[in-house]
Amino acid sequence: MYRASGNMDIDIEFRKKENEGMWGALKAGIKSMFAGETFVLGSYRNNSNQSAEVGLAPTHQGEVRKITVGNETWICSGGSYLGSSGGIELDTQYQGLTKGMFSKEGLVFVKASGEGDLLVNGFGRISSVDVSGGITIDNGHLIAFTEGLEYTISKAGGGWISSMMSGEGLVMKFNGNGKVLVQSHDPSRLGGALGPLLPPRED
Repeated sequence: MYRASGNMDIDIEFRKKENEGMWGALKAGIKSMFAGETFVLGSYRNNSNQSAEVGLAPTHQGEVRKITVGNETWICSGGSYLGSSGGIELDTQYQGLTKGMFSKEGLVFVKASGEGDLLVNGFGRISSVDVSGGITIDNGHLIAFTEGLEYTISKAGGGWISSMMSGEGLVMKFNGNGKVLVQSHDPSRLGGALGPLLPPRED
């Protein structure tokens, strides 16, 4: 949040489900950190009879996409969740050690269900892809996908040498029917390109 109108009430809450105590908040917070999210959530409510506004901004320079959640549950990759309306229930979903290590998307994803609006952010442009059967996405470009789609991690080319020589390395292969949101740029590649250009750190 970078701005809010004067009639907007702001609450800072620990991430936890209803009827869960401090232990539930601690577990939810740890999962959230593995998902690239913060330990706490900021809640913004308009309790007046006048309109109110709140401004949200993504970490990276890129688009913000609003998703209407209803019949479909969405799974957000690490760091892509930006905000949601009150009717959205948030949970975490463990992706497994192998997927978490090699997908560049984190060990834990954020699961959004219920009814309302979901905001996700990306680095560069966000594109929506309808999946019917299968699709291949370069790792580091995933934003979110609908529940029911399954993915595996595999090499981009026919062999490991050709995959690494192409600069692609590993990819995410989705199977099933649903939707996938992808970002045009990979944040880790920007860091890799800028790193050698930075002056050495002085002790």
